[in-house]
Amino acid sequence: MATIKDVAREAQVSTSTVSHVLNKTRFVSPEITLRVERAIQDLHYAPSALARSLKVNETRTLGMLVTSSANPFFAEVVQGVEQRCFELGYSLALCNTQDDKARLNSNMEMLLQKRVDGIILMCTQLELGAGIFDRYPNIPLVLADWGPQDMVADIIQDGGQLGGQLATEHLIGLGHRHIGCITGPGGKRAADERLAGFKAAMDHAGLTVRDEWICEGDFELAGGNSAMNALLSLPERPTAMFIANDMMAMGALRALADAGINVPGQMSIVGYDNIELAHYLVPSLTSVEQPKTSMGALAVDTLLSRIKNPDSPRRVLTLTPELVIRDSSQAYVEGIGNWE
Repeated sequence: MATIKDVAREAQVSTSTVSHVLNKTRFVSPEITLRVERAIQDLHYAPSALARSLKVNETRTLGMLVTSSANPFFAEVVQGVEQRCFELGYSLALCNTQDDKARLNSNMEMLLQKRVDGIILMCTQLELGAGIFDRYPNIPLVLADWGPQDMVADIIQDGGQLGGQLATEHLIGLGHRHIGCITGPGGKRAADERLAGFKAAMDHAGLTVRDEWICEGDFELAGGNSAMNALLSLPERPTAMFIANDMMAMGALRALADAGINVPGQMSIVGYDNIELAHYLVPSLTSVEQPKTSMGALAVDTLLSRIKNPDSPRRVLTLTPELVIRDSSQAYVEGIGNWE
């Protein structure tokens, strides 16, 4: 295997010149740069990432802990993280926690032992486990939307309350007055903020929030399905639903289809996240767009800024949601409800 000394000998330059060409740490004339690059190519030289990391005390590798990269929402954020890492010449070590704290702690230890330069957290756990950071007090962290808000870390977050308002105001604007909500788990910031937005829009319009029409889900398909089935078992049902994420909305659509209820003819639906699948559902899903790819890229940029400026003030960056209107919501038609 060729070494940097072999490259220097072949290009007839010093090893320090080869290093400057590789790392772009000093100007090297185009002629010499070309000689070095040709030598690298001819000798099939590959710089040692380990040696470089020991020398400059960085690995150019970022870690990411995510609840499940199989979930379409998380997957689209991860895609944004990976793309930005690639653009900046960084590698990404991705770990799935599956909502298992023991697995999360184990993954955290592994990432830190591998000396990642910083970590992006995107996990639904309310706490990461006692003392997990005690041994590594200086590791740079960024929280990407989901996770414990009291952690000492920069935070990239969704404007959940505004998003919940946008979704509900859309349904109200269509003439719906009997509107329900399937929320995420109580106590989770994303769930609580979106529910608060729903209630604020209803209150502003002078509409009654009926407790029996607010069902708690789990941000997963099964949770949306069971919550909708519970609503359908009531003697009265709403004409429209705001559902706090698209995964639950898909589960709810399955329940409605099984019950023979037409969407949007008999019930309008608005989801949240605007995952790519939302466009391909039948009917296509009206949803609140979270800029997921942008969130991932911003998480990387924020983490690198933290790495370079470890003592700068903690930042909380809030993204602005937008409503994407599709076929699952339509104007209220008199007589489709059973509360008359």
